[in-house]
Amino acid sequence: MAEVRRPGSNGRAWWSARSLRRRSALSSTVKRFLMGIGICLILMPALGRPVAGKDPFPQIDPSDGKRPVGAGTVSMARATWDTGWFQAEIFKTLLENLGYEVHGPQTMDNEEFYLSAARGEIDLWANGWFPSHKPFLGDDRVQGKLEAVGFEVIAGALQGYLVDKKTADALGITSLGDLKNPRIAKAFDRDGNGKADLIGCNVGWGCERVVEHHLDAYDLRATVEHIQGNYSPLMDDTVARFKQGGSILFYSWTPNWTVGTLVPGKDVVWLQVPFASLPKEKEDLKDLTVIKGVPGCVADPCAMGFPPNDIRVVANKLFLAHYPDIRRLLELVEIPLEDISRQNAKMLDGEDAIEDILRHAEEWIERHRNKVGLWLEEAKALQAAKERFIFPEDDPSGPKAGILRVVTQRSEPFVIYQDNTYAGFSMELWEKIARELGLEYEVYGVNTIAKLLDDVKRGAADVGISGIGITSKREQALDFSHAYFESGLQIMVSEGSGSLLGKVVRQVFTVIFSRELLSGVAVFFVVLLIAAHIIWVLERRHNPQFPKRYVQGIWQSIWWAVVTVTTVGYGDKTPKGTIGRMFGLVWILAGFFVFAYFTASVTSTVTVRELHGIIDGPEDLFGKRVATVERSTAAEYLAQQGLSALELENVDLVYRVLESGKVDAVVYDAPVLQHYASKKGRGKVQVVGLIFKEKSYGIALPYQSDLRDRINIALLRLMESGEYDQIMKKWFGS
Repeated sequence: MAEVRRPGSNGRAWWSARSLRRRSALSSTVKRFLMGIGICLILMPALGRPVAGKDPFPQIDPSDGKRPVGAGTVSMARATWDTGWFQAEIFKTLLENLGYEVHGPQTMDNEEFYLSAARGEIDLWANGWFPSHKPFLGDDRVQGKLEAVGFEVIAGALQGYLVDKKTADALGITSLGDLKNPRIAKAFDRDGNGKADLIGCNVGWGCERVVEHHLDAYDLRATVEHIQGNYSPLMDDTVARFKQGGSILFYSWTPNWTVGTLVPGKDVVWLQVPFASLPKEKEDLKDLTVIKGVPGCVADPCAMGFPPNDIRVVANKLFLAHYPDIRRLLELVEIPLEDISRQNAKMLDGEDAIEDILRHAEEWIERHRNKVGLWLEEAKALQAAKERFIFPEDDPSGPKAGILRVVTQRSEPFVIYQDNTYAGFSMELWEKIARELGLEYEVYGVNTIAKLLDDVKRGAADVGISGIGITSKREQALDFSHAYFESGLQIMVSEGSGSLLGKVVRQVFTVIFSRELLSGVAVFFVVLLIAAHIIWVLERRHNPQFPKRYVQGIWQSIWWAVVTVTTVGYGDKTPKGTIGRMFGLVWILAGFFVFAYFTASVTSTVTVRELHGIIDGPEDLFGKRVATVERSTAAEYLAQQGLSALELENVDLVYRVLESGKVDAVVYDAPVLQHYASKKGRGKVQVVGLIFKEKSYGIALPYQSDLRDRINIALLRLMESGEYDQIMKKWFGS
């Protein structure tokens, strides 16, 4: 990458030195002196000391763990919780609009970021929570080196404990202290040990220290168990439990997808704590834990147990001092809590790829273009005051050692999470591979595919496994194993049940109310009306069989037209006049064609229905009632093909409408449909036709991982030995 030079740099010092060296009048002593100065200038950056006259910001690959520094470059980090990535992408885009090249954001744990930023390896992140992150700033290794800047969200980030409203109302639960009662605690016991299972806070987030403190302060150790691990899959399990009518107890915060799915006041309620109590380092914040106007709390004001947090940017102080334009921008940016919550809800609804999050940030900036323009204008006014500065560089950390970290995401039947254990086709296959290679590993789950791939990319995980499609774009940043599963979209229909008579009746009704037949009937009726009016006008004056009064006359004329066209002239009414008889002759001859058209319409409709009665591929879906899952690949495909479909929230609802006969077919991911058809849907549904829109699944690995070849060899051995086929048959049937 080419060096970035800006006006006002110290490049003139080099120009002056070069000019001096060109002067022939200089003595050899002076020349040697200048040469020595030049050598010192070259060597000084390697010693980590400021150097004038050389670009002190060499471009570095962000994936190697070093801070990429350079004139006009900014190095960003982001938090491990993907509900905060939206804000990070907004700040990144704004800094780029300000004229900077932004590296990252790379994902870091809280402590990792604060230490890296204090060392000058990272410039900033947008995920500071205060006062929760105050202890990180007070760390001896960090103190005085970092600064919280601006307020993205002021006092809008809440934390606390929630229970489902149904159980709270039934048992009269209003406080966390009520869980001291063993009878109440038992309602939230999942593992049968008599203690309430509190889905809590991940280790390293900071909130876990407050939860642990509360369990001691309110004397809850005997009746409450703090469940820690992977928050996302634990909360997925909690939501599923709630939908099945179970009682739930969990810690959460805002903004977060959990309070968008389980709405406070409707589905769940915030619990109060018995009294204000915080760990020693936060005791001065106790008065802030009682908050007014909390939606869904059992009381107002609500004793939440946690002080409200401001979400703020945290940046290196020296960096801010030398980039006043960036400081001003960070001070100005505000992102409404409601906007963050809406974006988090989109992620939960399936827009969870990193490309989706980038698009959400761009759309937000576009919606607030006027306000953003003012922020950038005010920041650019300070660019003239900016000075260049040199940051020290540290050696990248060494390779990870020990037990492998395997990241996964629930995607049935590839990955199934139940009873705090991961199972499924992909997990069982990985277990075989690990055993073949003698690898020890630990599994943790994330909520989105974007975070899974990010964890692998940045080295937080050594292996990523789920239902991960191999794409050219992903191959640019990651390595993948050989494809272990070929998949795509497929069609599922009802197995077919009921008597022969029932099938015949359904077919008759389908034909009668078909669009083609109704169109034919309409044309036939219009022609009859025209013929009836003509014969009435010709015969009404001298033929008593066609009365002069319109209502009576036209009815008799319609009768004549119908009888004549269907019986070739046999009937109780005949024309008397010469012109009337001539028209009657024409109508008899035309009747052959009119009746033939009607008969052909019925015949063609029946034929088409018979030909299209069997669904065996996407081309057979036209004219059928089709269902799929909203925002899925299948929904996009059907829309592209011009096929209207019933789009439902989840695949379980799709199965239900198919089995009830409300739709004729379901289009969705082939392995998911195959799994259902061979398990819960056996005897009720069947998967038909070939797979279309094909794609391959693989195991994700960090770029140039030394595990790739070993995993590929183990995978091939499993295929050759037949073990792969056994796993495939177990999960997808034959």
